[in-house]
Amino acid sequence: MSENKGDNKPDKKRKHFKEQFEEEDTLLVFRKHPIVMRKGLILASFGMLVGPFYTLALIYINKNDPPSIAFFFASILVSFILACVLIFPWWVKWYFSVYIMTNKRFIQQTRSLLQVNVVDIGLDQIQMINYQIAGLEETVLRFGTIVVQTYVGDLVIKQVHHPERIQNKMVHILRDLGIHHTSRPLQREETSEA
Repeated sequence: MSENKGDNKPDKKRKHFKEQFEEEDTLLVFRKHPIVMRKGLILASFGMLVGPFYTLALIYINKNDPPSIAFFFASILVSFILACVLIFPWWVKWYFSVYIMTNKRFIQQTRSLLQVNVVDIGLDQIQMINYQIAGLEETVLRFGTIVVQTYVGDLVIKQVHHPERIQNKMVHILRDLGIHHTSRPLQREETSEA
């Protein structure tokens, strides 16, 4: 390796996401539970049945000349490709929808094939972070809802995998950064009343 003695540029920090600022550190990244892909999985399951059912129909229609074993395996391959095509939009929506907590802000990025939504909240605007696990399905599969209460409204994140762990990590990050409702300075209204 050759180093230039006149080149004293500091190393750039690795960016974890496109909108990350230079002085920002990524502290927590999480996604929703894979259960959000359940409709896509059901569609993909029906897609997997298309080839075998088509082969079965051909067997009953052409009793004298049934399809060969090679045709059957080719139909299974086509069914598999169809299932992948059917689940792909659901997978993209799940995989590319992330929630990021940095030392400066909380970011919700929801992406699909044709849409991008970004919510950016400063950590100093967060008042409370709560979670809820309701019902048999959420209890068994370990997912629930996280509610981030801010000064401007609530950010409700549904179907989060292990919401109790995520909420605990988020609260600890806020406390470690000194951003907690008990450690905030008094607001203007409160100081004028005193």
